[in-house]
Amino acid sequence: MKKLLLTLLCLSVIGCAKHPEPEKSVDVLLIGGGIMSASLGTYLNELEPGWSIDIYERLDRVADESSNAWNNAGTGHSAFCELNYTPELADGSIDISKAVAINESFEISKQFWAYQVERKVLNNPPSFINNVPHMSFVWGDDNVEFLKKRHAALQASSLFRGMEYSEDPQQIKQWVPLVMEGREPGQKLAATRVSIGTDVNFGEITRQLFDSLSQQDNVSLNLQHEVRGIERNADNTWNVQVADLANGGAEKTINAKFVFIGAGGAALKLLQMSGISEAEGYAGFPVGGSFLATSNPEIVAQHQAKVYGKASVGSPPMSVPHLDTRVIEGQKVLLFGPFATFSTKFLKNGSLLDTFSALTTDNILPMTHAGIDNFSLSTYLMGQLMLSQEDRMDSLREYFPNAKSEDWELIQAGQRVQIIKKDAEHGGILQFGTEVVSAADGSIAALLGASPGASTAAPIMLSVLEKTFKDEMQSPEWQTKLKEIIPSYGQKLNDDLALTNQTRAWSSERLQLEFVEVPPLALTPEVSQAQ
Repeated sequence: MKKLLLTLLCLSVIGCAKHPEPEKSVDVLLIGGGIMSASLGTYLNELEPGWSIDIYERLDRVADESSNAWNNAGTGHSAFCELNYTPELADGSIDISKAVAINESFEISKQFWAYQVERKVLNNPPSFINNVPHMSFVWGDDNVEFLKKRHAALQASSLFRGMEYSEDPQQIKQWVPLVMEGREPGQKLAATRVSIGTDVNFGEITRQLFDSLSQQDNVSLNLQHEVRGIERNADNTWNVQVADLANGGAEKTINAKFVFIGAGGAALKLLQMSGISEAEGYAGFPVGGSFLATSNPEIVAQHQAKVYGKASVGSPPMSVPHLDTRVIEGQKVLLFGPFATFSTKFLKNGSLLDTFSALTTDNILPMTHAGIDNFSLSTYLMGQLMLSQEDRMDSLREYFPNAKSEDWELIQAGQRVQIIKKDAEHGGILQFGTEVVSAADGSIAALLGASPGASTAAPIMLSVLEKTFKDEMQSPEWQTKLKEIIPSYGQKLNDDLALTNQTRAWSSERLQLEFVEVPPLALTPEVSQAQ
């Protein structure tokens, strides 16, 4: 009777709503069926096998949004070929710091996957990772000079030593025949090449990780379940309201000690539901992409590389054009792009109201300031939306001069949400990349943003663990296990030649990848140049 009177008083006096009692309590609740949740769930299950883990995905299968092989470039971003990771500074020097950090991160991802192969969590490495050389290709005096300086600067790092450089058209033709056939003679051009580059099917990795997790007694994978509410309790646990979409939307409440939001573009709105102060001021700007694709075997057989160029002046980093060999479910295809698309959806399978429903009194000003400061991005997007198929083919012919329209079709890739956040100087900034946002007590965290994303899922999830499980991360048990999962954990490969070679040899053997020993700087072959 006393409890009933208190409930009635609450409802009548302060208008509070009575939420259903939790159906169960779990140690960890993961939102989203992509590579981020799969990686974090795998870490936690190996670090704490006794912890209970619930996973909720809105679609009827995992890895069907950003992690899907057709929804991303699959490059295995390691900064070998992406020129935007090595900007030229005002004094003409090349800043390689971001490239080094990204390459270090990808080496962590490879170690994580290699360890999972050892444990038979991941199977048949060629089903998800294959060697595809990474190349940069440019033309014109200024661009050639930039690439030459970039190559020289990268030789300072053991991670990039051994990268080949050439201005010789015949050498470049041996590397990538399609790029050179039909090209006007005498054009000033240059290319770099790294043979140990990779193509990665992140969707396949995600599926295999979840397949293994779902076989554990302490893990529950729930498809067609949509999270509709996240509420903090007095004890700093979380009540998460979930709707069963396959059962008429029937709702249930799950209590969780820790919540991770790894739902791609939907992460922002879910983070806002939590009400944590750390989420204030964040907004999102959705950008999609499309690619020209061909599976014509005669064309595909002539191109075995991922060839990245320079983005046009004034265009954003994600617009860097590239002609890629992809290996998807055993089939080789070529993709060229990206061509930007725009939708107010935050997910490919989202709602057109997503952008508007994520607006709050805290983020409307940062979003407005970012929009004003990035007028060139709006201009770029408008230009992209007006492209015809022939316009896209003209862009392709800069990389493949003999390309024929009938061999290529336009496919829609995934939807990304770039981060907009408060900034003291500008009021609001548009930020490319990814960012972990977590509560001060570490009880909830979310991953916002996009590229390099999936390629660095393993190190990004390590940063989530560092933010949210600070005490556990310092324990001898977790430290020992992490060094088993990531042999180089706590060490830097950059400038450590022996560790670079040791680490790459270890992961390459398990992932069935080519291993090329990095030579000392003094023994690096001289740069080859056109005479």
